[in-house]
Amino acid sequence: MDELLTVEQMGRADRLASLSGVAGLNLMEAAGWAVAREVWRRFPKGRVSVLCGPGNNGGDGFVCARHLAARGFAVRLALLGEVKALKGDAAVMAGRWSGGVRPMDTAILERADLVVDALFGAGLSRPIDGLAKTMIEAVIARKIPVVAVDVPSGVDGDTGSVLGTAADAVATVTFFRKKPGHLLYPGRAKCGAVRVADIGIPPGVLAEIRPQARQNGPAVPPVPAVAAHKYTRGHLLIAGGGIMTGAARLAARAARRIGAGLATIAAPAEALAIYRAGDPGVIVQDRALWAELLADSRRNAVLVGPGCGSEAAGLARAALAAGRPCVLDADALTPALPPLSEMVLLTPHDGEFARLFGAVPGSRLDRARIGARRSGAVVLLKGADTVIAHPDGRAVINVDAPPWLATAGSGDVLAGMAAGLMAQGMSAFDAGCAAAARHGEIARRIGPGLIAEDLC
Repeated sequence: MDELLTVEQMGRADRLASLSGVAGLNLMEAAGWAVAREVWRRFPKGRVSVLCGPGNNGGDGFVCARHLAARGFAVRLALLGEVKALKGDAAVMAGRWSGGVRPMDTAILERADLVVDALFGAGLSRPIDGLAKTMIEAVIARKIPVVAVDVPSGVDGDTGSVLGTAADAVATVTFFRKKPGHLLYPGRAKCGAVRVADIGIPPGVLAEIRPQARQNGPAVPPVPAVAAHKYTRGHLLIAGGGIMTGAARLAARAARRIGAGLATIAAPAEALAIYRAGDPGVIVQDRALWAELLADSRRNAVLVGPGCGSEAAGLARAALAAGRPCVLDADALTPALPPLSEMVLLTPHDGEFARLFGAVPGSRLDRARIGARRSGAVVLLKGADTVIAHPDGRAVINVDAPPWLATAGSGDVLAGMAAGLMAQGMSAFDAGCAAAARHGEIARRIGPGLIAEDLC
């Protein structure tokens, strides 16, 4: 269930489910029941205030209220608008609720142990204002725990942006599949724990929708064949710098640890002694031989950027001209690069991305896709919500990047991991996804005190 659906695609999934014979009322009943189940899993019986909006999200809230009341919760329900103005399935579910409907007013929050936020779903397109804003701000001020229906009201389901205001939920129950806004900040921080509920939409609808975004999954690095030798496991060539000598060494160590058979660092003559005093398993060559080193086809992948300084762009151009799979990081990320291909992985953080592509509008997912399309390369846009985007539109959002990674050298390790996987034959896109997943997983295991060397 790692596919991500946009708001529009989720609407199509609902319609396709209806065309296949699944009644909308059944979907809403299942959705409301799933929210109620999440509430009673997390909270003892108590006083619950259910805040319902005027659309289908509010209909889910009516169903949730009914199930919570049957379970023994003390439920108060408020509606934004009039019951008589409700339409379709929401109107039916309101008719099945016998507990009374209160006007939307902050008084309903008095002595509440929990709020169910069923005001607005993921398709909200304008900032929250008026009475809805007043209610959300009151929930925030009172620090009442919130369980959100679909997304916390105010969070854009496609971008994760907050439209005016949104409460921090302890849990969010969404339906069928997650949306990008559940994974992209700041929305991700608002959602709390995200539960995906199966409400009866047939999985087969995905074949027609064909989503191109997904959540990154566990990394599965290549397993060498029984008869493998060091060259069949790949030989990575890394450009080293003369001052920040640790960067290329971290990358080389990471590449070897993730399975590359060999790693060569090509360094300036004045720094060769430093590199040769490092890991004994790393080959060190004079960077003056860069063209000669690239001519050896056994060096089947190249990493340029970590610690290279101003000469990185020229080294990158030579590597690209040699036709090798390349990872370009740090100083190699310049607008002066030639046309690229999907054999190239760019690994910018936000500042480097802006240097490459200028001011690109949209969410991080949008920007990574635009960067990949413009450059022709795979783009790994680093951050707490790292996005890996392919020029053909495919994209993956990584969710496992703990704050301990905010330390010098962790990006060099990530670049080395991705390049090491590419040396073993993985595509740039798959290598970027796998490296990001393993990078975050290891960092989470290590926890506080992490330094880049620990990742290797």
